[in-house]
Parts: sequence; C-alpha cells; structure tokens
Amino acid sequence: MQFETTIGDHSIGVTLDEKKPIAIIDGREINYELILQDNGRVLFRNGTKLFKVDNITVDGQQVSFSINGVFIESTVKDDQELLLEKLGFTTNAVASAGKLNAPMPGKILELLVTEGEEVTEGQPVIILEAMKMENELKAPATGTVTSLDVAQNDNVEKNQSLLEIEPRG
Repeated sequence: MQFETTIGDHSIGVTLDEKKPIAIIDGREINYELILQDNGRVLFRNGTKLFKVDNITVDGQQVSFSINGVFIESTVKDDQELLLEKLGFTTNAVASAGKLNAPMPGKILELLVTEGEEVTEGQPVIILEAMKMENELKAPATGTVTSLDVAQNDNVEKNQSLLEIEPRG
C-alpha cells in the first residue's frame, strides 16, 4: 500500500508491505513492529528504538497523534487518493460536511445505502466505475442519509452530488 503524509511543508512517501513488517520511507527500507495496547497506545519499534504513539485521531485525511509526548498533525493520502490526484482529480472537496460528490466522471454501479439509513463515517456507500476501475466511495460523515441524488446505472460528472447525510452530533 502506498501513502503520502505531509507534516508542515514536508511530504514523505511511504510504502507498506502487507505481508511483512517492512516500510519503505522516502526510498529507505525499515523493519518495524507495532504493538497495540488496551489503553489505545501504539508502541512502534524500529530496531532497538521504541516510540510511544498516543492520542490518535483521524478526520478524513487529517491525522493527529503524539509520539513520545510531541504532538504532530499530518495529512495522509492513500493509494486511491494519490491516483486521483495524479489523474488531475482532487478529493479534498468530497468530504464537505455530509455531502458526497463524485470525485470523477463515471457510472454508478451500485448504491450500498438507502434514504433514511444510518451510516458511519468511512462506511462504503456507493460503487462508482470510472476509467474501467471500481471505486468504493465512503460516507463523509456519521448520520442519516437524507437524499440519494443518483440511481444505479446513472452516469455522473465530476463534482455532481451523489448523496447527502444529515450529520449526527
């Protein structure tokens, strides 16, 4: 899996091996171990160095946490977001409150929710086919689906409204 994280003005490319605890960070391979603790803390071990990761919060692409007591805010893009960006599409506008807009032109293959249904942020809600690839679009907020603006097999344009969620909270 590929990621790009930005901390301040510095961007870092990260590739994780899904089968082995190996990461390639800016071209450098490192071995690591993650230890998840009951209190929500994650211990990150690299060789003989041990880092305590606490206070982890994720809000879309924004990830904040502390490492050994030092607070860090970052933006993290996954491989799908990096591909969309490379192709000239932006994903930042997708998660505006409870509105989900098409990140690119395509065809609605499947609606995974119905109006009135309760959803959680990050839950898959629509399958959009674009450029012969199936893209799983996720709920931008936790709440109730108040409107579905498309139907199965509809063709959509970039930034077209797909659904709206009344955020809970």
